Amino acid sequence: MKSPEIFNALSKEAMFCKELLGTSATQIRKANYATQGLYFQAFSNLSIGLERIGKLCLTLDHFIDTNGKSPTDKHLKYTIGHDLIKLYEQSQNVIKKRQLEIRSLPTLNSPIHCNIITILSKFAKGDRYSNFDFLVGGRQSDPTGEWYLKVDMEIYKKDVTKRKKQIIKENAEISGAFMSRLGMVLHTSEQGTQINTYEDASHRTGVFEAVAPKRQFYILQMIRYWVEILLELQYLSIHINHEATPYFNEILGLFGCGDSYFRTRKTWDKI
Repeated sequence: MKSPEIFNALSKEAMFCKELLGTSATQIRKANYATQGLYFQAFSNLSIGLERIGKLCLTLDHFIDTNGKSPTDKHLKYTIGHDLIKLYEQSQNVIKKRQLEIRSLPTLNSPIHCNIITILSKFAKGDRYSNFDFLVGGRQSDPTGEWYLKVDMEIYKKDVTKRKKQIIKENAEISGAFMSRLGMVLHTSEQGTQINTYEDASHRTGVFEAVAPKRQFYILQMIRYWVEILLELQYLSIHINHEATPYFNEILGLFGCGDSYFRTRKTWDKI
């Protein structure tokens, strides 16, 4: 395969990753009990996007190891693989092997990051069919419920202040007392339970509004982790074959920004 062809393939893959990851980072901020379809959209795009950028990193690592050779189909499928957890483990080995300088988070070992990786890995392996599995009497899984308990509730415990929690509680009580005289509410929570009081709905809305920016922030940190690895490997790959190696920072560079920028930007699907 000629260098321009390799360059084009790598560039197109990076652009695909950018679209998947940007869309998912936007969707994950909007998903709640009233828009549960967005959870599955976000999980689908995230699991695919993180897998593909992980494979892109490990493909470059192989390119560097073999002095410019692309991985075989067998190597791509069985050595690199599809499992998000194993891809992450391999990335840690690459960081150590090449002594890469990761400026932000050199690991994704916080409880919340680990929970997100586990949920997305399970989703990619089969939980994406959880609704059909339930219908046919197969294995029971609930990715949105698991996300609510292991990501949103952990963020709520860790990152939302006591004062904010008290405000959410008080607002829910006031809203419930007033709105219950005017009508009724009927929704289903992320865990599958009925939301049939205004107080419960108001409280869940308050929790969502508090955790949504923070859940997006954790996702962006995870994306940045992979982008930083890719950019470090890019410079090593350029020394081997500059004609075959794109400047990935021109495609994915915005995901390499610092935490302060992540906290100020809400939408990432049009970058």
